[in-house]
Amino acid sequence: MNYQGSHLAFSQLLEAWEKRSAENSDLLPTTLTIHEPDQIKLQALSEMYQLPANEIAAHLLSIALETLEAEMPYVPGPKVIRVEEGNEIFEDVGPTPRYLETQKRLREKMGK
Repeated sequence: MNYQGSHLAFSQLLEAWEKRSAENSDLLPTTLTIHEPDQIKLQALSEMYQLPANEIAAHLLSIALETLEAEMPYVPGPKVIRVEEGNEIFEDVGPTPRYLETQKRLREKMGK
């Protein structure tokens, strides 16, 4: 984004900072071990977009986790937990409930 030569330059800059700040407000430092080809890809993205590689990695990981969560299989159990529009909804005995419960436990442990 080019901010030069415009009376809106400061408002555009502040808007970009606000957006980036909001996107990164809950980033936590961590150490990951990754394969060399993936490190090269991250570095290439970092150079292309002039952003820190760890920030790019955090955003990619976030999207990957959202996608994984959306694809977790629903495995209907024997227990009906509610009826919606005349259809019985069975409890999920697949990985999703365990995953969500583990997240809840970890959030509580972190005081969130």
